[in-house]
Amino acid sequence: MGERADASAVETRRGAIVAAVRQRGFVTIEALASQFGVTVQTIRRDLNELSAEGRLERYRGGGGLPSSVENIDYADRRTTLLSEKTRIGRLAAGRIPSHCSVFLNIGTTPEAVARELVRHDDLSIITNNLNVAVGLAEATDFRIVVAGGTIRNRDGAVLGQLTCDTLSQFRVDVAVIGISGIDGDGALLDYDYEEVRATQTILAHARQTFLVADHTKFTRRPMVEVGRLEQIDTFFTDRAPPPEIAALMERHGVALAVADRDEP
Repeated sequence: MGERADASAVETRRGAIVAAVRQRGFVTIEALASQFGVTVQTIRRDLNELSAEGRLERYRGGGGLPSSVENIDYADRRTTLLSEKTRIGRLAAGRIPSHCSVFLNIGTTPEAVARELVRHDDLSIITNNLNVAVGLAEATDFRIVVAGGTIRNRDGAVLGQLTCDTLSQFRVDVAVIGISGIDGDGALLDYDYEEVRATQTILAHARQTFLVADHTKFTRRPMVEVGRLEQIDTFFTDRAPPPEIAALMERHGVALAVADRDEP
């Protein structure tokens, strides 16, 4: 009975560690040890086991979101850093005027922008994200175009050559794109080649481009390049970027908009 109880307590703690990482993006060993009232050695063992199971990434000094050739499950991404994405979405949507055309791509942060756009009037929305299309359908004066293609069931993405062909027919006022990682040299990165092709098409057919990404994207390194930071007009995030990224933004004239906790 005692062994089962101990095993249950360990699994409960490890589940809470994963939840903390999803919420904060990165958590230190010391903070976790203090939170759970255990030794740092215990937390190190927990992190090593969770990393081996693929539930988080083990970094020097703590644990963070997985960063490999596969993205986190969509259901997990929807609840990860939800308040940060909501603030980013509100800030970005506030820079988009009514009576214009908008591209929105795949991702939970573009979806956060879409949720804020329902307060606008007379928008033309072009998207390859079914969640965006369904979420905006209640806005009766919006015109919503969903790109053709093959639906990726796990997250509502629409992908393939037909998707790119559809997207390339439009020239829009604002493109809102999400990504999975930013490299220190300014490369915008993602995991899925088909998804990247669609985003590249969007980038090539927008008059103005907004990048929306939370701070965890500064430490993630997917392997497929979407584009370059210098292709972006405004970068919306929830924390100041690392110095090397900030320097690149200044060099290329990319505006920064940080959605602080005080953002209304």
